[in-house]
Amino acid sequence: MSDPQAHHEPHSTGMGARLNWLRAAVLGANDGVVSTAGLVVGVAGATDDRSTLLTAGLAGLLAGSMSMAAGEYVSVSTQRDSEKAALATEERELQETPEAELAELTGLLEDKGLSREVAREAAVQLTERDALRAHAEVELGIDPDDLTNPWHAAGASFLAFTVGALLPLLAIVLPPTSLRLLVTVLSVLAALALTGWWSARLGNAAVSPAVLRNMGGGAVAMAVTYAAGELLGAAGA
Repeated sequence: MSDPQAHHEPHSTGMGARLNWLRAAVLGANDGVVSTAGLVVGVAGATDDRSTLLTAGLAGLLAGSMSMAAGEYVSVSTQRDSEKAALATEERELQETPEAELAELTGLLEDKGLSREVAREAAVQLTERDALRAHAEVELGIDPDDLTNPWHAAGASFLAFTVGALLPLLAIVLPPTSLRLLVTVLSVLAALALTGWWSARLGNAAVSPAVLRNMGGGAVAMAVTYAAGELLGAAGA
C-alpha cells in the first residue's frame, strides 16, 4: 500500500531547483529591504529633506540591484561553465573507456541500494538509452537539458532586490515628516518578519528563531545607520 504523503513530497530535481530559486528570491528581497532601509534611515538621521531621501534611496536601490544581478550572473556563469566542462569530460570518457564507465555507473547504482545484478542491468539499460544523461544525472547530479542560466539568475536577483528595496524607499518618502521614521521602521520590521518566516518554511527550519534573527539584524542596521546619520548631520550643521 502506497504512502498517501508520498504524493506531496518533492522528489524531482525540478522541484528542488524551483525551491532553490524561490529561496534565492526571498533572500534577495530581504537584502533589498535591509540595505535600502539602512541607507534611507541613515540619511533621515542627517536630514528630513524629501528629495534628498528619494535620491539616496533610488541610488541605493539601483546600485544594490545592479550589484546583485552582476554578482549572480558571474557566479552562475562560472557554475554553468563548470557543468559544461564536466559534461564534456564525461562524454570523452564514455567514448574512450565505455566499459570502465559502465562499471562506474553500476557501482554508483549499487551505492544507492541496488543489488549488484540489478545495478548492472539498470546501468546497461540506462547506457543504451542515453549514456551521457545517465552519468550526468547519477554521477554528476546534472540535467544536461536544464543547465543553470546566468541571465535568468541575474534577472531574478535584480527583480527580487528591487521589490524588497521599494518598501523602505516608499515608506520613507510618502508619509508626513513626523511619521516618516516610525512608518519606515514598522514596515521594514514587518517585511523582515515575513521574509524570515518564508525562508524558514522553505528550509524546513524553526520559524521563530529565523524571524527574530531577521528582525533583529534589520533593527540593528537601522539603529546604527540612523545614529551615524545624526552624528554626521550634527557635525555638518
